[in-house]
Amino acid sequence: MNTLMIYGAAGYTGGMAAEHAASAGLDLVLAGREQDRTRLEAVASRLGAGVRLFSIDDPDAVAAGLAGVSVLLNAAGPFANTARPLMSAASGAGVHYLDFSAELDTYREALALNARVRAAGVMLLPGSGGSVAMLGSLAGHAVARVKNARKISIALHVTGAMSRGSAISASQSIAPETLRLVGGELVTRGPDEARDFDFGSGPQSSFPVTLPDLVTIYQATGVPDIETFVHVTAGAFPTGEIKGLPAGPSFEEREASRYHAAVEVTDADGTVVRSVLDTVNGYTFTSMAAAEAARRVLAGEVRPGFQTPARLFGSSFAETIADTRIVDLC
Repeated sequence: MNTLMIYGAAGYTGGMAAEHAASAGLDLVLAGREQDRTRLEAVASRLGAGVRLFSIDDPDAVAAGLAGVSVLLNAAGPFANTARPLMSAASGAGVHYLDFSAELDTYREALALNARVRAAGVMLLPGSGGSVAMLGSLAGHAVARVKNARKISIALHVTGAMSRGSAISASQSIAPETLRLVGGELVTRGPDEARDFDFGSGPQSSFPVTLPDLVTIYQATGVPDIETFVHVTAGAFPTGEIKGLPAGPSFEEREASRYHAAVEVTDADGTVVRSVLDTVNGYTFTSMAAAEAARRVLAGEVRPGFQTPARLFGSSFAETIADTRIVDLC
């Protein structure tokens, strides 16, 4: 078996990931719900891919749908609804699982399934695109610059319009409390503890948020104290009715809205280093990174259990995606 299935390929980012996977020459199957049939068949016809339809609410149908598949990329958000059933099904079918969730609970569920999937020889790689791939690479790069990293403060600069699917996921997965990692444990913090980060063009006020990178960066680096922030450019978050939003930003809108991230790593001796990441728009990066991660997994880059992109592929992973670069400030 050397087949990639993308579940949720009828969606905005899933469809883009399918385009990149097909361009890479991967053996591709597009999957989704029965109500997505028309859109899936149109995309599949254009890309020369197969189509399978099943609901994740039916475990037997999911198991049958995964027959002959070696890697599953879950592109169907909100991931709070899809990640656990598809991770469980993938484990039972011996299929490696990828997604690009930005929801903390996805990673908690992956951790809870870690022993089971490791025993089955299956890998869970949530966050194969998006902030987890970006920030994991940036953090790993900066941590390697000191001898004994003890604290990571990292921020994502979000710009450009949000897709309808992302807006729905965000509205359903708002964390009830703001968290940080202290001594390897998640603890609450004040949501108003904003601070400045320099993304390459001067200080920008950023507010603390609960990102899954609290889990993934810790898993990849072992650094016990981690805090995550976001700086949002005006207009990035929708203010009107979500269902009325377009599927996602146009190519021109994505080209005009690059993403940035900044990290500050403090060493045990008090040394502080700072680095920044500059990349393409988040949706462009996510679709390309997820397709590239799937290609690598199909090629045999696999480690059973719960993994992160930076730990599996190395901290240079983000810089292999499109026009992405990491620069050291100090």
